[in-house]
Amino acid sequence: MRRVSTDMPNNDMQYYLRRQEEGLNKIQNRIAGQTRIDELRDDPLAASHAVRYESYLARLERFEKNTHTAQEHYNIAYAYMNEANDVLQRIRELSVAGANGAFAPEDLKMMASEMNEFLKELVALSNSTGPDGKQLFAGDKAFTEPFRPVEGTVPGGGEQMVLRVEYRGAGAGRKTEISDQTYIDLDLGGGEVFWAEKMQVLSTQDATDYRVETAGAVYVDGMEISVYPGDTVHTVAARINESAAPVKAYIDPETKGLALEGTSAHLIRLEDKVGPDGSIDSGAHVLRDLGLIRGNMDNNAPNWGDAAKVSGGSIFDMVIRTRDALYRGNQEFVGSQGIGGLDLAINNLSARIAELGSRQERAENTWKRLNEEIPNVTAQLGRESGLDMADAALELGMMDFAHKAALQTSAKILPPTLLDFLR
Repeated sequence: MRRVSTDMPNNDMQYYLRRQEEGLNKIQNRIAGQTRIDELRDDPLAASHAVRYESYLARLERFEKNTHTAQEHYNIAYAYMNEANDVLQRIRELSVAGANGAFAPEDLKMMASEMNEFLKELVALSNSTGPDGKQLFAGDKAFTEPFRPVEGTVPGGGEQMVLRVEYRGAGAGRKTEISDQTYIDLDLGGGEVFWAEKMQVLSTQDATDYRVETAGAVYVDGMEISVYPGDTVHTVAARINESAAPVKAYIDPETKGLALEGTSAHLIRLEDKVGPDGSIDSGAHVLRDLGLIRGNMDNNAPNWGDAAKVSGGSIFDMVIRTRDALYRGNQEFVGSQGIGGLDLAINNLSARIAELGSRQERAENTWKRLNEEIPNVTAQLGRESGLDMADAALELGMMDFAHKAALQTSAKILPPTLLDFLR
């Protein structure tokens, strides 16, 4: 038998009013958050789906920003490379004019002086920076000026002439993720863009009896190639050829030393992997032992060994030797090797521009795909956790009306008395 006390109607009324207020609070929170899932227990299955959709949507939005950044980066680099190509075309026109035999030696010197100014412009273009302050053609050394001109005196020319241009950058190392586990290269290194001839690096050191003593690795154009104790020079050459590095390794039949030849026009970069203590001396130092390098590359590059013979020059080398030939009045050299080298430079630069254009097109297509996929995922997320605002507003109105009616009813049933204030 239930005992009815004086407090029971009051307690019961407060209990049910609090439940109504809790319901009102929930619907108000859903409307404010525009979601029908305020807590996981509201709809566990839909909540689990919504979490996956939100995570995937966040990744898609990140990929969309990455592709947009890549497109802007490519546009800037493309403009500078096209300008460099225009400068090279103008240099070639000067070379053709200087090689036809119709100009006096004084005229040739004037052409050479103009070519020297174009050379400085090429160096300036190769050291261009993007809007973020990073070097465009320095590879992953984004804050290192990639090309350093060395000036001096040239016979027949002035005192402040560019004698050579040294590359201090690195290979193209920066990538950006454009979809799950899919990356696209952001950079073209200056050692690829501003090169002209296929390089050859030949060691004159006899490596017939060479054996690797310590397990380690070497880097060829940024590709890590493992070596093991007992490996011969033939084994090292075979592993280089099996890698993705754009070089061909072989044993020179005359010197019996290791030789490397680029499969495309670019600066070959060679390094030994450092040991556990961070020192090259504690590593395998295979390339150094074979006489190809004297140490790892740094800002004082190149790092070729004393026993190495290196051939294959950059765009700047082609321009410098043509300019010097004009100062000497050697029209035959300008018309043959000079123009031939410039043609190699123009061909490589055009190929790199085309490569950049293909990356740009891929980034653009990926950006379009992401912009189609993002609305679809957003719609799926909305179906799982989205709130129908019309139904929510109707439900809020009904609960608010019921709550007000309950308050009015309770006020009539439980009128306050003096005893209510005394207890």
